[in-house]
Amino acid sequence: MKKGYLVKTSLALLFGSVSTAMADDVPRLNNDREMFSFSDLGGVGLLQTPTSRMMQDGDFTLGYKDNGEYRFWSASLQLFPWLETTVRYTDFRNLLYSSDPNFSGNQTAKDKGIDIKLKLLEESYWIPQLAVGFRDFGGTGFFESEYLTASKRFGHFDFHLGIGWGYLGNAGTISNPLCDIADRFCSRDEFGGFGVDQGGQLEVGDFFSGNASLIGGIEYQSPWQPLRFKVEYEGNDYTDERAAPLVQDSRWNFGINYLYEGFDFSLSWERGNTFGFGVNYTFNFHKASQYKVQPEKESLKERNPDLALKDVDTDELASKVSQSGIAVRDFRLEEDKFVVYGTRNFYRNQDEAIERIGRAIAQQVPDDIKTYHIVETNGAVPLVETVIDAEEFIAIANRDKVEDDLSVAYERKNPDPELMAKKADTEFTGFYGDMRTYWTQSFGSPEAFYLFQFGVYLNGGYAFNKHTTLNTNVRVNLLDNFDNFNFTVDAFSSSVPRVRTYVREYIQKSNVSVDSLFAHWIDNITDDIYVQAYGGYLETMYGGIGGEIYYQPVDSNIGFGVDLNYVKQRSFENDYDFRDYEAFTGHANIYWQPEFWEDVKLSFNVGQFLAKDKGVRFEFERKFDSGVTVGAYAAITDISAEEYGEGSFTKGFFISVPFDIFSLRPSMSRGRIPWSPISRDGGQPLLRPVQLHNLTSARSPFVD
Repeated sequence: MKKGYLVKTSLALLFGSVSTAMADDVPRLNNDREMFSFSDLGGVGLLQTPTSRMMQDGDFTLGYKDNGEYRFWSASLQLFPWLETTVRYTDFRNLLYSSDPNFSGNQTAKDKGIDIKLKLLEESYWIPQLAVGFRDFGGTGFFESEYLTASKRFGHFDFHLGIGWGYLGNAGTISNPLCDIADRFCSRDEFGGFGVDQGGQLEVGDFFSGNASLIGGIEYQSPWQPLRFKVEYEGNDYTDERAAPLVQDSRWNFGINYLYEGFDFSLSWERGNTFGFGVNYTFNFHKASQYKVQPEKESLKERNPDLALKDVDTDELASKVSQSGIAVRDFRLEEDKFVVYGTRNFYRNQDEAIERIGRAIAQQVPDDIKTYHIVETNGAVPLVETVIDAEEFIAIANRDKVEDDLSVAYERKNPDPELMAKKADTEFTGFYGDMRTYWTQSFGSPEAFYLFQFGVYLNGGYAFNKHTTLNTNVRVNLLDNFDNFNFTVDAFSSSVPRVRTYVREYIQKSNVSVDSLFAHWIDNITDDIYVQAYGGYLETMYGGIGGEIYYQPVDSNIGFGVDLNYVKQRSFENDYDFRDYEAFTGHANIYWQPEFWEDVKLSFNVGQFLAKDKGVRFEFERKFDSGVTVGAYAAITDISAEEYGEGSFTKGFFISVPFDIFSLRPSMSRGRIPWSPISRDGGQPLLRPVQLHNLTSARSPFVD
């Protein structure tokens, strides 16, 4: 054997062993999380300095850091394995919100910001992890920064090195390397490329421009897993601060972190003269769950396959099916099929609901019944029919086959018109109603950082037939602090009609108010096309008439429709009068779940908004395994940033949470937590009381 071959083989084995040993030596904490900590401003980082490290996919972190003149409140989400997002409010302890005590009292100044970080390269044995980030790119830009950073782990040490621009690079410890590429990188506007007067207007021309500094540090995971230490070298010199210039005795900062369960407690010594402390709490949207108190799935081991059809206990059958997850509206037991009509109401997961319903049917009916038909409806509107092959289903459920996937035993399709014609319609006449609680909130208001309102919605109506109803929604306010809400925009001159900024007037109108009172008609004119018309008081601020047509095939990843509306602005002095303002508004709407982008839904609404501005509203939504969805939206119209005012364009975020992850019993209900940095009058849609995309969601479910 050649000597060179032996040398090469020995080296390969040596380096392979070292690589394996180093990989095995990578510290991991008790919750399977890789070693990382959070920066003062939110997101994974050292102290002032971000790093290329990321949380686990679906991690959501709420954080607070007290650091001298600044207090940071942050929420960070690992939206994808390669994308970290952060929203933040900064409290300036030594500044007041305004100089007018009648306006904001003694409340200190607040600033909101949005950060993103993208992973460019995954760490390997030789290659460090690499990320690029943008801090405060969606706010006023007081902390606006861009950075490129690399991280490499060796045993219990994690090393970080990068370049920061903007706020992170104010000290100018190095020459901007991009200045050699183009002159535009050599200088930077004050506070970066954003309009400080308006805020929120994205200008990329100054990205990676102006002063640049080295940033970096080391994090050490101690042998005692809860304890971590870190040291950083930051690139800011604190001479250009919103809270006034700060004294910096050193660019070296030091921190210590203690991890307990999902909490991360931190202490720090920064700028050579400032003590800081903070806490972060992390949980994962994929893993969020709650133990359930629920009935066992029906066993099919003791079913009677030879039971005579005439001997079937239909009352017991209907009861078992109702308990299995569908509110039974009607059912039919025929010679070779069983048909149940209703609305799924317990189990969010479609496969689990179908399995439970199928087992309940199979346990009560004989083998003469060859197919089970589950016709899901929304009221009287047919949505989808699930046809279960009884023989195949029972064989798989009883483990008589190697196959263990029950979904192969059923198919989803458009409801059979003949089956729908047999459905009893008597239930669609009469009164109905329910009650729901609501919680609205606002962050960062001049009068108080946090405003809230809690109450109940009393919903009800009368059904004239299966197509036509009269509906109402009465809002009863039980608890709030909106009496502090005195901000108006009356003093602002604007060419944009006041379509949404009379918020204070509507909120404080009355503790009991009629949010909506409208007549509604709906039908499906073909298998895949639904239509509706409505008229009356449509929402809190507008009344009028409108209609919609919508196309949604069963299990298609795309649906689209058109809505048209004529509306008038409602009075905020009482529930019934109207103001002078009127408008036509309507949109072409597209809803798309890309096949190449798992668990993502995109929505596009193109048309005319309430202020008669024309443009497009885009919405992005990502679903996690628990059923939690997180989304963001933005509306860009022909209203300029200057006309729009502070914020520059409409944008916001939301989290939709299934109650099922908190309750002991299965539930289909959800709650939506919105956050809009600032609301103005451009890009504002009508809040239609019924949207066919939502009403027909069972035909192409996005969330389970």
